[in-house]
Amino acid sequence: MLILLDDPAQAADLAPQARGLGERVDAVIITDDPAHTDPVGPGTVSAGTVEAAGACGVGRLYVTRHELLASYSPDAWAAVVAELVDRIRPEGVLATAGTRPAEVLAHTAARLGAPLATHCVHIDDGAQLDDSAHVGHAGFPDTGGTGRGAGTETWRITRTRSGGVLLEDADLTAPVRMATVAPGCTVSGARHPDEPADSRACEVVDVVPELSPGDARVRLVERTEGERGLSLSAAPVVVSGGRGVGSAEGFTALEELADALGGVVGCSRVATSNGWRPHRDQVGLTGTKVAPELYIACGISGATQHWVGCMDSTVILAVNTDPEAPMMQRATYSVVGDVHEVLPAILAELGRRRAGGSSAATTPDSATPDSATPEPAVPDTSAPDASSQGSADAVSGLPARGT
Repeated sequence: MLILLDDPAQAADLAPQARGLGERVDAVIITDDPAHTDPVGPGTVSAGTVEAAGACGVGRLYVTRHELLASYSPDAWAAVVAELVDRIRPEGVLATAGTRPAEVLAHTAARLGAPLATHCVHIDDGAQLDDSAHVGHAGFPDTGGTGRGAGTETWRITRTRSGGVLLEDADLTAPVRMATVAPGCTVSGARHPDEPADSRACEVVDVVPELSPGDARVRLVERTEGERGLSLSAAPVVVSGGRGVGSAEGFTALEELADALGGVVGCSRVATSNGWRPHRDQVGLTGTKVAPELYIACGISGATQHWVGCMDSTVILAVNTDPEAPMMQRATYSVVGDVHEVLPAILAELGRRRAGGSSAATTPDSATPDSATPEPAVPDTSAPDASSQGSADAVSGLPARGT
């Protein structure tokens, strides 16, 4: 088995899974560092990395060097993996289900004419096909001998589809089987990945691949520092806008509401495609998956691709003029109305509460005295069900519909 390490630390997870599928585990780290001692950044390797890989059961660590690998290039990385596959003839290739490893293995599969199974949550190597059922594979014809050429095995896999809302059972059949594995992926079969690995001296092999300038036609050319503060994936409140917001200027109210609630602004793919918001703000299957305490969807219809990105939110408030929109049907609370009328009403209500004045949810007798501490817009999060209660309080007085 060959494992692709986008980060040396991944060996601790990938090596045990690979041990359940093959008798020997080799690893490849792609780097342009000729000394192999630079500990900074993914793709580099140090003496500690080599020792840790050996402790995980990795017998051989391939470390690459080439000027075209100075920055990330999916085609160049794939060329390296394809060259290694042809050289060492592994039974399978594993990588984590991250964006970059999946991209590299997709390019590798295209080069080899082989199938790739992504985001596997279970792999069973117990199946074996009859030789007559296999007609050969590009670059890997049947040879009639032992190993990959004769008796091509099948992995029975379970993987997630549609961003995690579906599970698919499938058979992966090829002379070399390639897969990306999700966190916690389990392996079953003749080998036993749960058994402790035999700590061994990991052999380091220098690899100088044969690459051409065309292999690096798509490459990373610049890095810019991201914005400081809350990230979209970690924010407790996300206020997202879609087609119904209407323009880039229309997101001003969403930004004000996000600031008032201690959150950040997100958006749908339409808003990104129209140039209203940068891609880093996109929530969905092709953007960022979020799970905030409160998700406010403003003018978002709720296509499956977007729903996958926000469905793990504790409370979802949808604002839309169409009561039959999918997001309105799935949300915890739905407000039928124009975003540009509803959001100013929410902001005004929050302002009244913070000022200690009356609101639609209070009576004159219940107004806060001048000497008392004003009631916060969101209750103490240490209380039970605080996130749900806080979301309900924030929209008190608006026409809401529970689903």
